[in-house]
Amino acid sequence: MTTYIFFDTALRIFVNAYLVSVVLLLSASAIGLAVIESIEKEHHPFLKSR
Repeated sequence: MTTYIFFDTALRIFVNAYLVSVVLLLSASAIGLAVIESIEKEHHPFLKSR
């Protein structure tokens, strides 16, 4: 029994992994920016009046 995969299958796996990593990176950075913004609004005296 052979255990190799075809090139198009491997390429599809790599493309899917790349796209998933891009989505995870963008969502993690958006969550991080939202957390930082909420922390800054809590501790900044001039931004509380908005």
